[in-house]
Amino acid sequence: MRFYLAILTALLVAAGSLVGAPPSHAQAKADIVIGMQCDRTGATQIVGTVLCPGFHDYIALINSKGGVEGHKIKALEIDHEYKVPPGVESYERHKKEGAVTIAVYGTPHIYALAAKLTEDRIPGTSPGFGSAAAADGIRYPYIFPIAATYWSQATAAVDFVKKQLGGNLKGKKIAFIFYDNPAGREPIEVLEDLATLEGFQLKIFAVPPPGVEMGAQVLDIAQRFRADFVIGHLFGGAPAVSIKEFKRVGYPLRKFVSFVWGSAEANIDAAGGFAVAEGYYTMQFAGVGSDYPVLNEIRDMYKKEGKPAPKEMASTVFYNRGVLIAALHVEAIRNALKAKAGGKITGVDTKAGFEKISNFTLGGLVPPLKITPTDHEGGGLVQIWQVKGGKFEKVTDWYAAYPDVVAKHIKAAAAK
Repeated sequence: MRFYLAILTALLVAAGSLVGAPPSHAQAKADIVIGMQCDRTGATQIVGTVLCPGFHDYIALINSKGGVEGHKIKALEIDHEYKVPPGVESYERHKKEGAVTIAVYGTPHIYALAAKLTEDRIPGTSPGFGSAAAADGIRYPYIFPIAATYWSQATAAVDFVKKQLGGNLKGKKIAFIFYDNPAGREPIEVLEDLATLEGFQLKIFAVPPPGVEMGAQVLDIAQRFRADFVIGHLFGGAPAVSIKEFKRVGYPLRKFVSFVWGSAEANIDAAGGFAVAEGYYTMQFAGVGSDYPVLNEIRDMYKKEGKPAPKEMASTVFYNRGVLIAALHVEAIRNALKAKAGGKITGVDTKAGFEKISNFTLGGLVPPLKITPTDHEGGGLVQIWQVKGGKFEKVTDWYAAYPDVVAKHIKAAAAK
């Protein structure tokens, strides 16, 4: 009898354990994968070595709070060295890992992946770079610029120059110095339109890759063309070279405004420091500096772990952009999860999640973004900051300019 009682007791205990305590893996929610491209070792490593840590830190912050709707986020980074073939390969690897959204890195890469993203129905972001025509969400349903494109940066630059020159550009001379590749050339057609509209003389000056030699172009701008203002669209190591060259020939940097990829502390440091770059105007699509709630949260996260804040946080321009880009992906995932019961989302769901982003500011780090199925840019908002007194000083609030000109070019691109 004792033998049968023992067996019965064992069976009851086993049954109770099966009913009352499901296996832990049945309770856990699956990780959600973001494919993350980066350049830490290539031509734009000055950006990637700061921007990509900012991206990871924001993801770590979200995961430290339990993830998104109970799902942890996994950001899988691949360094493609700013080379297109490894960039395409990294996309395929991310797709196999189940990524529901891709943080694309590099204008050549967004062009190379545009058809694949649409075919595979996986959204890819290109904040502040890539194809300006991709602001059209109908023609490019799976590409999200989500920050001022090069067309919007061009219109914002001309608007700023106009204000600096007294509100009238008729007869003025504006030089456009740019990195001679497809990304560098993209704003030219918009600038030519604005030159006709506003009556200024536009002259373009190409800087061949890798952008370390531009003495002849700078001399031409300063002493032959005698530009009233210069708009710069340079990246990698080229912005620092331009600052040094214009300083060398005596051209005042307060008459120079840079697009977004020549606008970071790293660019200024490489030129010789803030004293050298005094007066230089920079364009931004994310807030500058360390005084934002989300950055305080990241510092607190490290403090709780007994670690100092990462050194990359000191380079606020690129670091803050990394935080911004990560936050946009997380917000799209959050919107997708809220809209779909069961929690298993796809790229189609995340695309819809991006298109529901509205009045997203991240405590002032981000301009008030509103993404829709037709507008994947979100308004093309920027700020202008200036190197002044050993630091960046904000000159304007968020603004966009000549929206009708940008819309005209988006419409023309769609008709091609």
